[in-house]
Amino acid sequence: MKRLAILLAAAMAATSTMAGAQQADVRPGYHFAPARNWMNDPNGLVYYDGEYHLFFQYNPYGDRWGHMSWGHAVSRDLVHWEELPIAIPETPEVMAFSGSAVVDWNNTTGFGRGGKPPMIAIYTGHNPKAKLQSQYLAYSNDRGRTWTVHGEVLSVGSSEFRDPKVFWHAATKRWVMVAVLALENRALIFTSPNLKDWTYASSFGPAGGRGKNWECPDLFELPVQGGAPGEKRWVLTVNLGDNAVGGGSGGQYFVGDFDGKRFVPVAGWGDQPRWTDYGADFYAAVSYNDLPGSDPRRIWIGWANDWRYAEAIPTWPSRGLMTVARTVALSKTADGYRILQAPVSELAALRGAPERAVLPLAEAATPLPIPGGKAEFEAELDTGTAGQLTLALTDGQGWQTLIGVNPAVGEVFIDRTRSGPHFHDGFANRHIAPVDLKRRKVKLRVLVDESILELFINDGEQTITDRFFRGGGPLSWSASARGGTATLNLTTWPLQAKGKGE
Repeated sequence: MKRLAILLAAAMAATSTMAGAQQADVRPGYHFAPARNWMNDPNGLVYYDGEYHLFFQYNPYGDRWGHMSWGHAVSRDLVHWEELPIAIPETPEVMAFSGSAVVDWNNTTGFGRGGKPPMIAIYTGHNPKAKLQSQYLAYSNDRGRTWTVHGEVLSVGSSEFRDPKVFWHAATKRWVMVAVLALENRALIFTSPNLKDWTYASSFGPAGGRGKNWECPDLFELPVQGGAPGEKRWVLTVNLGDNAVGGGSGGQYFVGDFDGKRFVPVAGWGDQPRWTDYGADFYAAVSYNDLPGSDPRRIWIGWANDWRYAEAIPTWPSRGLMTVARTVALSKTADGYRILQAPVSELAALRGAPERAVLPLAEAATPLPIPGGKAEFEAELDTGTAGQLTLALTDGQGWQTLIGVNPAVGEVFIDRTRSGPHFHDGFANRHIAPVDLKRRKVKLRVLVDESILELFINDGEQTITDRFFRGGGPLSWSASARGGTATLNLTTWPLQAKGKGE
């Protein structure tokens, strides 16, 4: 026993020495990441008193999943984030899983104080000993800085009932909750007058893409661009733990009508999944509640990771990253309804002076005037006679992440099969978005931030979100055309690093 203790002590000392010598990875410049430790799903996105709140799944004790609690950050512009102390910690019996937050403007809960409305969090309490997941309520009377746990408010006796998204439905003057029976690939809808007493209303699914589980639903109404005058539709989003378009976890959406109790897809929607993103690293996206009346946007944020390799990504001392805040819109074309996504306009405040260039492309790589680590650029591409166009992001060791356009088969892709040293078998892949390239032209908007690419195609008709992890050294961009010539009309902006809190 004594020898074993000595060996264990030596091993721990060696591990401590290695950790102490470990080099911190390059921090993102304008994407939120906690200062340290594990982070996953965004939770409780809510606006109140001039602040955008971003709660998130957080492990206070390590850089892998566990001890799930609600981390917390706030912003006044959706760009600069200040990380705050943990909002809702786990208890000895119950972890605080994903959920949502609202402002109870009419004090239906009775938890308001001094004439001010309380902020309410509805989240999944995960009790591993009882093998039960049920929905809990907590409230705050100080702008989300401290929370009181009221306790369980809804249970269906399931170990896989989670991720409540709650909102006020004005037409029926009721609170609505959509949550999932994860293993059944079903979304359940409940209603309540006071956020404490819930009544079952309806069920949706299985439908569209199926996986080992459904997670993190959302339900919201949007005006329809290109639709009938005054047309509005409801969008139901559901995430899949696996089997999504990028090969692992991902999100899908349905468009239809909602009467306060039941969601019904539009006629002819079909059973083919419509994906929220074609990459591997856009998961659990959830939209903001209680945006001011002067702001008609629907805004959401996603977790930039994939459950296949999330615990293995080579970052330290934090493991987890959020996408930028994005606006979500709905359009109607001859092909039906489609969501559109774009970075929030506030991000433009980070832009430096633009640089523009019109560049002919051929087989030889042409260097591009794009700052490698933190940048935004728009690339209008005329594919000309080329069989494939490639924008290459190369690190100092020669590892490359590629953005490509294949006009003959109508696809835009990100290829990260050689983007950095191997760390997980599920990472190296090529993620493809279908794009109409009959006119042989395409517009790409790209955000790059040290270890993430967010690609918006043709004004956000499709998106591809992918992490990449370089081997080392500075990043640089180049472009080439294979099998012919093409033209690139480029506008690029350097993006300034964030300030307070990040």
